[in-house]
Amino acid sequence: MEDPLVERVLVVTAHPDDVDFGAAGTIAQWTDSGIHVTYLIITDGDAGGFDPDVPRAEIPVIRRAEQRSAGECVGVYDVRFLGYRDGELAVSHDLRRDISRVIRQVRPQRMLIQSPERNWDRIQASHPDHLAAGEAAIQAVYPDARNPFAHITLGREEELEAWTVPEVWVMAHPNPTHFVDVTSQFDRKLAAIKSHASQLPDPDAMEGWMRTRLLEMAQRGGLPEGRLAEAFFIAHTA
Repeated sequence: MEDPLVERVLVVTAHPDDVDFGAAGTIAQWTDSGIHVTYLIITDGDAGGFDPDVPRAEIPVIRRAEQRSAGECVGVYDVRFLGYRDGELAVSHDLRRDISRVIRQVRPQRMLIQSPERNWDRIQASHPDHLAAGEAAIQAVYPDARNPFAHITLGREEELEAWTVPEVWVMAHPNPTHFVDVTSQFDRKLAAIKSHASQLPDPDAMEGWMRTRLLEMAQRGGLPEGRLAEAFFIAHTA
């Protein structure tokens, strides 16, 4: 059952489409229950795509539009971008500050981030940008966003008060502790994924691949046969 105390969720990912592959079904449940969800996408995914005829300079605009469309599929209309370079992401003081800024603006009771721990069973989930995004996000949760004396300009010049995030959900974690039945949200999750047309050379193959993946997660979580699940590690961070 959803926590009635959670009114706002902030999702932080490295690239457009990361959240849809990892958690779109769960997010659809959250928005359906009245939770306001904000996406913070660190890069524009400018190193992505598969069509060499598409000018590279156009990729950021395409991918931003795709992520906004994908968000609408699951009830998310607040989508923000930081504009860092795809493929070059590293944990830095500036990145921690930029994530902390949005934490203080949104004031979420829950965050959803990528795993800073490498998953050797699913190496594709451990893209270096994903690991950096996860590590920077958790450092922004603790200690940065809650410390009024960290990133001092956020408080002094931008008048953003410190904020403590009580709970963090981690996707693509090697040892998930929580499994969400998203069987009823599968069609919306698939629509969100298919919104990223610039990244899908064979979109018709996506349904079978994703269904197999979610069936495996449901089985791992002990759900009844035939159910579909997304998996998370949950950390209490207050």
